[in-house]
Amino acid sequence: MNARALHYVFKIPDRNLTIKFYREILGMKVLRHEEFASGCDAACNGPYANRWSKTMIGYGSEDTHFVIELTYNYGINKYELGNDFYGITIRSKNVIESAKKNNWPMNEENGLFVLEAPGGYKYFIINESEINDKDPVEKVTLCCSNLQKSINYWHDLLSMKIYEQKDKSVLLGYDDSQVKLELKDIGTKINHEKAYGRIAFAIPYENQPEIQKKIKESGNKILTNLITLDTPGKASVRVIILADPDDHEICFVDDEGFRQLSIPDYPSETILDGYIAKETASSVTN
Repeated sequence: MNARALHYVFKIPDRNLTIKFYREILGMKVLRHEEFASGCDAACNGPYANRWSKTMIGYGSEDTHFVIELTYNYGINKYELGNDFYGITIRSKNVIESAKKNNWPMNEENGLFVLEAPGGYKYFIINESEINDKDPVEKVTLCCSNLQKSINYWHDLLSMKIYEQKDKSVLLGYDDSQVKLELKDIGTKINHEKAYGRIAFAIPYENQPEIQKKIKESGNKILTNLITLDTPGKASVRVIILADPDDHEICFVDDEGFRQLSIPDYPSETILDGYIAKETASSVTN
């Protein structure tokens, strides 16, 4: 299948500290920021109908890099973590140096440095220099309860290529040059709690109905049937939201619309800083 890995979605309880971590520790740049008055029709911000914001942050354009989507629900200051998300692996000496410089807590595990983002999400850092013209983000690792069932879904149904398979894990992807998805069998039921995330891929507009038909015929879950989502002042996109056997959420967005929506909007970083400052001042006053 002609698909492109896009981003992983995190719900963040502390926007100020979280943005500091991604910018100053991981060294990412805000690519675009959007504010919404009410909840998303495809539950992009979770099961909340309140005001929320979305910040896309990464090492380069969304056309060529796998980025992080940070969703912030105003008034929600804590999310319970489940056992569904394992971590994201990044190759970068710079991250390790930034963590040391800023006294950010860091541990070593199996030859990798481990950092924890605000909210409890883990990043595994390979202590090697970044490769020119290559995304430092290497893989997203999610936990599963039954490796074979997951392989049947992601490989057989969603047509992901298997790059490496071990007794308790599998590495999958749509293209050699893209970020990979690793599934790790933890041998127990996956519990998503309130902090559950979502992984997103882009596919051609005309292929989306095929995905919907295939999932329906297989008896697997469709959380949101094909729907068009609007972003004020920007391009609209059509999405379908699925859930794998462990209820990991998967978004397939139309590639044509998303390339227009995801054009970098670097001035929005200043807008984001303004919202953070305003909210901080308000909390101090109250």
